[in-house]
Amino acid sequence: MEKVKVIQDRPKTARIRQKSYAGMRRRELEFDVVGNVAYELELTMSLGSIHPLFHVSMLMKCVGDPSLVVSIKNVGVSDFLSYEEVPIEILDRQVRRLRTKDVSLVKVLLRNHKVEEATWEAKEDIKAKYPFLFHVADEEA
Repeated sequence: MEKVKVIQDRPKTARIRQKSYAGMRRRELEFDVVGNVAYELELTMSLGSIHPLFHVSMLMKCVGDPSLVVSIKNVGVSDFLSYEEVPIEILDRQVRRLRTKDVSLVKVLLRNHKVEEATWEAKEDIKAKYPFLFHVADEEA
């Protein structure tokens, strides 16, 4: 009976010991409303709908490149601070073979983007949305 009592007491003893260890290492945490982890940015009036407070994890170092600066007026930003990507030119074409069919792709250059940022899109989708990119001579080729 004594051995059974000892076996039952061991988990209780271990639990008490672990609780005391955790208590010794615990410390009270204090949080500041802003502190050193947030930045408040001075935004222009046109960006007034954006909250000016940003956490440091959302910010990245930016080395300015004047060639990448695009005027908001030229892009056509909506009231919801979004804009439509409009393709302006087809740079290349290719056909990808899938298991059961061939898919025609076109490499599309988007407005306000560099050639290196061109993307491959399904020809059918682009042709349906932007038929002005396709000429009669292109279809015969």
